[in-house]
Order: sequence, then C-alpha cells, then structure tokens
Amino acid sequence: MNDPQRPIMIGGVWHYYYLYNADYPEGNGTEWYHTTSTDLVHWQDHGVAIDKYKNGLGDIETGSAVIDVNNTAGFGAGAVIAIMTQQHEGVQRQSLFISTDGGYRFKAYNGNPIMDNPGAEHWRDPKIVWDDTRNEWLMVLAEGHKIGFYTSPDLKHWAYQSGFERNELGILECPDLFRMSLDGDPANTRWVLATGANGFKKGKTTGTLYWTGDWDGEHFTADREDPQWLDAGADFYAAVTWDAPRQTDTKQLDSRFAIGWLNNWAYATSLPTDEWHGGVNSIVRRISLQSVDGKPQLVSQPIGAFDKLEGTEERRSDVKVTTASTVTLPQPTTDAYRLRVELDAASNAKEVRFRLKEKGEHFVIVGYNFSDSTVFVKREKDAIAEAMPEVYRKVMKSMVKARNGIVKLDIIVDTTSIEVFVNDGETVLSNLVFAPVGANGLSVDSIGGNTDIRSFRLTPLKVAPVKRRDVDAQ
Repeated sequence: MNDPQRPIMIGGVWHYYYLYNADYPEGNGTEWYHTTSTDLVHWQDHGVAIDKYKNGLGDIETGSAVIDVNNTAGFGAGAVIAIMTQQHEGVQRQSLFISTDGGYRFKAYNGNPIMDNPGAEHWRDPKIVWDDTRNEWLMVLAEGHKIGFYTSPDLKHWAYQSGFERNELGILECPDLFRMSLDGDPANTRWVLATGANGFKKGKTTGTLYWTGDWDGEHFTADREDPQWLDAGADFYAAVTWDAPRQTDTKQLDSRFAIGWLNNWAYATSLPTDEWHGGVNSIVRRISLQSVDGKPQLVSQPIGAFDKLEGTEERRSDVKVTTASTVTLPQPTTDAYRLRVELDAASNAKEVRFRLKEKGEHFVIVGYNFSDSTVFVKREKDAIAEAMPEVYRKVMKSMVKARNGIVKLDIIVDTTSIEVFVNDGETVLSNLVFAPVGANGLSVDSIGGNTDIRSFRLTPLKVAPVKRRDVDAQ
C-alpha cells in the first residue's frame, strides 16, 4: 500500500483506490487496488481495478478518478474515468482509463497517452476537479519544483495555463487543489493548493503542506509565501482530499475528507518489514478551513463514524501529576485505543509526558511543553529507533496555544501508528511507531512542576477488518 487515490462516491458507496505492488520485494511497478466503504471506517476488498503493464505504457501510478456527469468525454453521462501517470523506461506520461461497471474494473483509452511528456524528468500525479465557476476540468500536475495548472473541456485534451514554483521544498508530488468556505461562510471562499514536499530546509521532514489563495482560471495566487502543514508529524504524505456529494453545494464547501500515507521516504525502505512495505494509511479525517490566530488554517478531526469502533470508556477527572508521585492510570487492554486528555494550561510544570506503547525500556512519548506551548512526539525509545536513520528519531513538534485555559490532546493509537489531534484539530502529528509485542503500558510524567489533568478518557477501539469479496463475481 502506497499513495492513496481520492475516493469517489457511486450509488451511496465510497470507492477507494491505492497504489499496490503485488511483486514486492522482487519486482517493481504499481497498480490501482480497489476497496469500498459506506462509512469510511469499514472496508470491503475488491482486488486490482487497473492492472499494470497492460497497454505498453508502463505501470499505473498516482492520479485521480472522476465521474463525468455531463458526458464531457463522450463515454456516456456518469462514466467513471481515471487519469493517472504511467511510466515506461523512465518517461512519465498521463493516461486515461474508463470503467463500464461502476468503478470495479477499468480499461485503457485507445488514444493514450492523453498527455505526452514534453521532456520533463518529473511530470506526474494528476489531480483533476471540475471547476463549476468556469465549466471546465482543472488539473494540477507535479513537475519537479513546480505545480502545473491545466484545463480541459473533455478530459482528453489539456491546455497548460501556468505554474506555481517553489524551489526550497524539494521535489513536489501528489498535488491537490480545492475550494473551501472560510469559517463556514459561503460568501467567503478560498482555494487551497496542497502538495507533498520536503521540509528539510524549514527544519521539518517530508509531509503534506498547503497554501490558501485565489484561482482565477489561469493562475493560483497564494495569500502568503510560506506554506502551512496539514500534519506536523513525520508520517503523513501523498494526502488526498474529497468532498461529500450527498451534501448541498454550500455544505460541500464547509468541510472535506482527507487521508494520507503513513510513511516517510527518508526511511520507508529501512522499516523492519519483509513482505509488508509501509502499507498503512491514516484514519479518514474531516477538514475545515477556519480562522486561527487571524489566518486561514485547515483544521482536522477524526470523522464521526470513527466512534463506531469505540468500546467502554474509562474516565478520570482532576488528576494531579507531581514530579515526586506516581499516578496510577487506567491501562489499555487492546493494541488500538483512543486517549483524550484535557490539560490545565495554568499547570506549573515545564512539560507533561505520556508514555504510550510502554514495555520495559521501550515506549513512545506524546507530550506538551507548557513553557513554549508546543506539543511533541518522541519515538527515540521505540523498538526500532536505535537501528533506524537519524531522521526517524527526530522529535516532531508543533506550537499550539491553549484555548480557554485548556490544551486538548486526542490521541488515536493503533498497532503501528499514533495520530495526535490537538485542540480539536488545530494541529495533528501522525507517526509510525514500532513497539514490542504486548507493549500496551501507559504512564505519565510531570517535569519541572505539577501538571493538572482536568479530564482523562481512555477508550478501547475495536478492529474494523477488511472484508474479502470474490472479485471474479463483479
């Protein structure tokens, strides 16, 4: 499992595709694997939807699928069309595939490639949206240090409009472009341009970042020069976002869904896995564009349907953690759980540290520094950190101010991941973690003073198994 491909809804069912290589580790080349869901939590497996190496143009890489409601491409109203990068002998081209069975299987368009490479080394990951203001298709394409903008009347013929270039963020990948209302006001909308990038020069690692701004049909103009990060953790890359078509047009602008690949190319090939190669996605999040400290910012929260996995909650109130005392906390009984705490910002401690996935000398820390208002994740003591590249041991942190005297941490813990949502999603930090078998210990330390925990809630999470389906029956 590699890059997520933006889900589409057909007949009340979400169709989700992701990059998949059945030949790993002996062979290369990805194809699109297919799953479906009605709630974005429980999934059904349908096998490969687009096979690699079938049309002479190479494997099947990242792109996007759309429903051609108005028959602009001439394949019929409501046709499911996927446009993605194919790569053959190092040359990247864009191809079109059509599904005639509602998104389960696709066949190649005879006119491929629909966009031949102009001589670029990096020319990939087309993301396509319908621009209803101008009645045309809009594509963003990753072109090295630039994101290219293209428009089309029919999904087959594309015209270059402009480029958005940034040279300090490494090679850009998996771009996205969408419009959202600010603070839920349909009269005040902004366009959001997102991309996978490398934040090394800004003291970060690879991740998904974005700019808010304006799209005038030819150019994207950012509100600010510097980007913001959709997730401040080490492992949230190749993210995609999508709207909910069952909502009204106005409501669709209020919020979107998002999902990302939980991994980092700085160490993806060094993970302690043989046949499994970084095959983890984040939970699906709902994002909205809100004014935070005077600027538009994407805020992320777990989707409401995630609550279906929750078991019986254990709760504590007004817990004081001192530097000298040991506080006995409820302990997780499952590998997956949700920990929600509210910290009193007036605590006189310098830091509070929650040790998660604890067993012996191994653990992962999620903490908050009251002195400089930063939340942080440290995995230097997890089971694989010592053998991993240095970037794996880097402390991931983000500044988050208290709101109404409270700092909220909503921590989603799974077998190999921890996703931390801070202050109702103002900041998120997502990280892979590797713990010893049975490492479910949970403890808390207060550093440099006392920490007052207003609320502590621990909830086990049930497994949502992927159901296997007979693909041949489609």
